[in-house]
Amino acid sequence: MASQQFSLDLPPNIDGTPRESVSLALENLATNGGIEARGAIFTRVEVVEFILDLVGYTADRPIYQQRILEPSFGSGDFLLPMIDRLLDAWKRDRASQSIVDELGGAIHAVELHRATYSETRTRLIEKLANAGIASKAGHSLADCWLKCDDFLLSPVSHDFDFVVGNPPYIRQERIPEPLLAEYRSRFQTMFDRSDIYIPFIERSLKLLKAGGSLGLICADRWMKNRYGGPLRNYIAENFHLKVLVDMADTPAFQSEVSAYPAIFIIDRNQPGPTRVANRSATKQNGLNSLARELTANRQKKTSRVRVFAGVTNGSEPWLFESATQTELIRRLEREFPTLEEAGCKVGIGVATGADKVFIGDFDALDVEDDRKLPLAMTRDIISGEIQWQGKGVVNPFAETSGLVDLADYPRLARYLESRKEQIAQRHCARKNPDRWYRTIDRIHPELTRKSKLLIPDIKGEANIVFEDGNLYPHHNLYYVVAERWDLRALQAILLSAVTRLFIATYSTKMRGGYLRFQAQYLRRIRVPHWEDVPEEFRLELAKAAISRDRSACDSVACKLFKLNNQESEALAESGN
Repeated sequence: MASQQFSLDLPPNIDGTPRESVSLALENLATNGGIEARGAIFTRVEVVEFILDLVGYTADRPIYQQRILEPSFGSGDFLLPMIDRLLDAWKRDRASQSIVDELGGAIHAVELHRATYSETRTRLIEKLANAGIASKAGHSLADCWLKCDDFLLSPVSHDFDFVVGNPPYIRQERIPEPLLAEYRSRFQTMFDRSDIYIPFIERSLKLLKAGGSLGLICADRWMKNRYGGPLRNYIAENFHLKVLVDMADTPAFQSEVSAYPAIFIIDRNQPGPTRVANRSATKQNGLNSLARELTANRQKKTSRVRVFAGVTNGSEPWLFESATQTELIRRLEREFPTLEEAGCKVGIGVATGADKVFIGDFDALDVEDDRKLPLAMTRDIISGEIQWQGKGVVNPFAETSGLVDLADYPRLARYLESRKEQIAQRHCARKNPDRWYRTIDRIHPELTRKSKLLIPDIKGEANIVFEDGNLYPHHNLYYVVAERWDLRALQAILLSAVTRLFIATYSTKMRGGYLRFQAQYLRRIRVPHWEDVPEEFRLELAKAAISRDRSACDSVACKLFKLNNQESEALAESGN
């Protein structure tokens, strides 16, 4: 396999050769990538069989007359069970025919990593031999079915009835820059900080025949967060989200992953209702019986499968809460402004790119007094109140302009110069060598002096902490400042079940049921304009926040948002 050449679908250079930088980047990934670098996550066989059942790739159908695509076959988790089903169907109906002629076009499977490709090819040929297929025919089928290439750039000459698999989990920071630029130039859904599985899904969908079915398992975060917006819009305009299965806390993979996985089945058909199974259904029913429920013509009254209409709605997040909870969210969104529309600002603390250099014990940081700021970190607010542990951050920025001139700050200059080797290795420093001593994020010292609410990113429950204007937030903390709202009153709303409903609805969930209190989700929270809050509610809110009485926060929030009994019950259920 050392001589394998990629058949790249790239506009050539003037001399007719593929662009060298992209080819070199692919060569490195194909030969040097370990499991983590390749984003390889191995799927359990029972989950593979479940997905094949859901898309309809079953041996009781003439699947030997159809085509199936596996865009990243890895160790063969999907590929080998597919072959079992294909051979069973063919032997039943067409065993007298030439197997290479009949099945040569039935599978198209792609893998970039050469060693993995070779290992799986060997296993495939052994499987065919064990099934009674002659060696020559087995090798011919392997040649017809398998391709060592980059699925995102490889030319494909036909479309498919089925696409199944588990796309690679590679963050864009791990993708070589020339390759990332090439992906971005050709995939409209690769937006913001999207992971590599986003263009994998887009291209897989584009290769579906009319009426074809795609079944993939991957992290669910794109279904709600910002970078998934263009892909959600593409699906809403062109496809039918047929099935969604929440695999949270279900052992879908052969190793643990930090994000929640989900299985989604998408058909190239007109949009329609979506059948949804949550984590309790996957545990209680078993995957075989659950597959029968999800694919049944009619749903039984006792079925744990729920049916939702209008899940796909442009680029909007996909919501799968109860009908009452979803309607409550929609009503609040119709009637109340967002946090920022109500005059509040949501932000995130400073990322330095080298915390060991820029952050230390405040008193021990050997720089000029106006070149350091007391820093609020996650451990300072664990109790729900500020208990500052004494950390500080070095501030290389002037109050109103750019970076300070190190010549004006000899202690700061000595401090940074003595650590220059470590600081200059950061991406932001290499990109701008003359600004090598900046932090990744600009520091705005005036934020230190503002009262603010501090919110840690990952939590089971909201931990909203009031800080009265002495500390600058670290990158692990989000903050809210307000022009008109009283922050103590706002703190009570953010501590209430109303806020948890918004976050639980729009946030991606992490292992253990933790929620992400990120800016993109906080900005979806609705509150009244401060001038519309009656005086008695203002006092109740502030009192509840100061005492950190969540029950009192819930009570006054329900009155403020005018929740009826049914909505109040739905709100209570959202916390269970």
